[in-house]
Amino acid sequence: MSDSQKMFVTSQPLPVPRTGVLTAFDPGTRVLEAGFQVAPPFKPLPVDIVFEKDVAVTLRDGVTIYVDVFRPVGEEKVPVIVAWSPYGKGQGTSVSVMGVFGLVGLPNDVVSGLEKFEAPDPAYWCAQGYAVCNPDVRGVVDSDGDSVLWDRQEGRDCHDLIEWLAEREWCTGKVGMSGTSYLAVAQWFTAAEQPPHLAAINPWEGVSDVYRDLVMRGGMPDTAFAGLLQHGSFFGKNAKEDILAEADRYPLMTGLWEDKIPDFASITVPAYVVASYSNTLHTAGTFRAWRRMASQDKWLRVHNTQEWPDYYDEANVEDLRRFFDRYLKEEDNGWESTPRVRYSLLDLAGGDQVGLAADAFPPSDVTPTKYYLEANSRALFPHAPAAAATAEYDVSANPNGVSFITRFQVDTVLVGYPKAHLFVEVRDADDMDLFVLVQKLDAHGTPLQAFTTTNQNARVHDLTDHGATILRYKGSDGRLRVSARHLDEALTTEDVPAHTFDQVEKLAAGEVVDVQIDLLPVGLSFKAGEQLRFVVSARNLLGTMMPGLSEYVGANSGRHVIHTGGEHASYLQLPVQGS
Repeated sequence: MSDSQKMFVTSQPLPVPRTGVLTAFDPGTRVLEAGFQVAPPFKPLPVDIVFEKDVAVTLRDGVTIYVDVFRPVGEEKVPVIVAWSPYGKGQGTSVSVMGVFGLVGLPNDVVSGLEKFEAPDPAYWCAQGYAVCNPDVRGVVDSDGDSVLWDRQEGRDCHDLIEWLAEREWCTGKVGMSGTSYLAVAQWFTAAEQPPHLAAINPWEGVSDVYRDLVMRGGMPDTAFAGLLQHGSFFGKNAKEDILAEADRYPLMTGLWEDKIPDFASITVPAYVVASYSNTLHTAGTFRAWRRMASQDKWLRVHNTQEWPDYYDEANVEDLRRFFDRYLKEEDNGWESTPRVRYSLLDLAGGDQVGLAADAFPPSDVTPTKYYLEANSRALFPHAPAAAATAEYDVSANPNGVSFITRFQVDTVLVGYPKAHLFVEVRDADDMDLFVLVQKLDAHGTPLQAFTTTNQNARVHDLTDHGATILRYKGSDGRLRVSARHLDEALTTEDVPAHTFDQVEKLAAGEVVDVQIDLLPVGLSFKAGEQLRFVVSARNLLGTMMPGLSEYVGANSGRHVIHTGGEHASYLQLPVQGS
């Protein structure tokens, strides 16, 4: 059914800003000698590398894709790491990728320019005895077929590529995958297909449910980034999936969207997963996949910055090498003694803690703790107020939200999954788009925020004052269209509510309904006297995730009423450590 629901639009050739030095179709094998620079801003190669360019690979349905392979010179067989994404395999030296590095404050010479965007750098990995395969996936640049976006089809395609690579005369038969964002998402889908020669994966922040994370977060049609993906990538000769038209035609969960959720129960390969609290596109999906994947040998590291600087950080690359050495080279290097979870605690005032060890996420000493809303005082209390009260706002007024504050009397640490359980009513309308936010305030009530990158210049301030959330962390947010409140009983847990998104339940006049809203995972430390503010609003409190995107505006009218106390005891549940 899902294939019949897919919609396509004509693709376009790769635009000049997306082309790099190695983009042009030029099949053949050559040796890049140590010291070679693909272009002046980039790192010279530390070793001689065999470069096989535009190698044809035939997939199971007869479609031909083209791949670039970088491998060490010599007769010794090596394992290979695959970087699967629709971003052209020659884009590493493009104006667009160099611009992204500049945006986050990464110098271009941290990489060789041979890497795909968001992918492992062949210069490093070939020097460590690995090959790197950069494919142009189905429908992209010179590869045949029509491209799809984050789909089980990609898992099948990458399965075929992995098995083809394992048979090369230079390959040991061990294949891994690595990369951030799109390259992480592709790993969930590929691992679920269980290619026999896939030995380990390294998903470094990525969505794991296209409906819930990309096009309909909270049941709201917020498709700005989906549009950027569709219009700003998947360049090729044929057609590409029209995710925007699909979101418009199929606003409820259908087979189309179900095929864009990996089969987590089939992901059994060793996995080193990397996440952050601050990426409003990737955070929920990365933690979801970590929770639900079936792998027995899985590790999680939660960092405190932005994914691109984190991915290319020298110490982190070395850490990943130890993981791959264990599972792709079968070295007995003690990797298994690595804590299953290493998490960070954000201070938002320069005192972050990183690399904290735990056996699980949330750590076992975390207790889900209810903080009850009280409408009259606008405070949060440890016990439900006996008296009923309401806090309300006109969605067209300023302010069009209400907030509630608590001051911590002792040092307090939150690490895990917050959620809101609210009793709400709407007047002069039949639906509500609700946005919620947990903020840290200092002892004087000032909201605390932190940049996630080293670039903190005036332009980045401008970009992030309202929006560009991947560059500046302002707290843990959530959202829900109230007519989409129906819970998925199979997926909902005490910590994390999940919604079916397969039905619409409008509100009747005077009807009070209870809704559960998942917020992004947190790791926040509070000193005694510091405060937490919980905001409920009719508008997107953080703005867009990326610079330059159009902002989603809630489909709201009338008045929103938040009920507290009595039989409608709304609360915010927080993961309190050590309580």
